[in-house]
Amino acid sequence: MAGIEKQIGQLEMWIEDSNRIVFFGGAGVSTESGIPDFRGPNGLYKKEKKATRSWPVEVLLSRPFFDENPVAFYQYYLQNMLHPQAKPNAAHRRLAQMEQEGKLIAVITQNIDGLHQAAGSKNVLELHGSVARYVCLSCGQRYNQDVIDIKEKVPICPCGGRIKPDIVLYGEELDEQVLKKSIKAIQNADLLIVGGTSLTVYPAAGLLQYAANCRLVIINQTTTPYDRQADLLIRASIGSILDRPQPQNAV
Repeated sequence: MAGIEKQIGQLEMWIEDSNRIVFFGGAGVSTESGIPDFRGPNGLYKKEKKATRSWPVEVLLSRPFFDENPVAFYQYYLQNMLHPQAKPNAAHRRLAQMEQEGKLIAVITQNIDGLHQAAGSKNVLELHGSVARYVCLSCGQRYNQDVIDIKEKVPICPCGGRIKPDIVLYGEELDEQVLKKSIKAIQNADLLIVGGTSLTVYPAAGLLQYAANCRLVIINQTTTPYDRQADLLIRASIGSILDRPQPQNAV
């Protein structure tokens, strides 16, 4: 067994030997379901350069822009951030299976698409929120995704408050409770699998500093700042690696 097959064999051995696995994933997990990332070849930044729009993505998806230009925000959001046709891929399904087998204790994700839950994962820690949830900024009432079906250009709560997608916009802080749960999960892990993320977006990427007492596996198609710290580094797409059946007599 040579090259990547040997790496896959090692990964499967560690999965078999572990009972407190944590998965930390980024946009590369969702791109395999047809959801564009931000910086990739077909990402939102590339689309931005081809479009004749007045604001860059970082502005359009910022809290100040939402507060000052809610109609323009929702126009962009509805056209670019929702992907109802996307389905869970091999990575989502394998992780859900690992949780059902009692091996995986948490999925920590930077994605907002809800595909981990759609695949069957229960303990999903969404660092950047979810497009499946909405919240009134005045009274705090929460809504599911059906709220965007109303005819107004900007969803309004019965209390009169403006409704915002429950996602972390530029200029907003991550949810403190989600961060605490993520840190605790990583500290308790015996195997941390990182996949589909460049590990350059902070504070999320900083969570890896808590992986001091477990094996660290990084699966990504490009380099990351944490590659040298990995016990196993696999340069491939996360779906192509997790989609494989457990090999016999892996070495």
